[in-house]
Amino acid sequence: MEFSTIQGDIAAESADALVNAAGTSLRMGSGVAGALRRGGGEALGDAAVAAGPVDLGGVAVTDAFDLDADYVIHAAAMPHYGDGRATAESIRDAARNALEAADERGCASLVMPALGCGVAGFDLAEGARIIAEVIDAYEPTHLRDVRLIAYSDGEFETLQRVADSVRG
Repeated sequence: MEFSTIQGDIAAESADALVNAAGTSLRMGSGVAGALRRGGGEALGDAAVAAGPVDLGGVAVTDAFDLDADYVIHAAAMPHYGDGRATAESIRDAARNALEAADERGCASLVMPALGCGVAGFDLAEGARIIAEVIDAYEPTHLRDVRLIAYSDGEFETLQRVADSVRG
């Protein structure tokens, strides 16, 4: 399926679903999770913890609370903080499961960060390639607008380059 790359703060995006780069415990600490928790309110953090833990590569779905979305899909591409790093398989599974969770709920739009990269320790270019390939191969029922988001200039340049190479 077609997708775009954008730069910005995921908590400021408007979409049917926003994807949280989560650990298996679903505790919302720093990075993407922290931005979403600050934007969505403490109730989002509480709901995430109540929905967890999930298996590595698994997802849980909560209300988006104060965010401009219907859902937050917490995609566990990494083990609980401090218990290891993301893997190619966990990133692939988390990305695919996030797309499926949004599609099953009738979402037309979704914003996804570079799952498993950053604090989870996986190489950004390699992780972005895995996610872009999963999105590119996905055959949606409802999803039409999927955005892969980066926060910093350098991260955006990498995502854009990798996405362009995957899209051919």
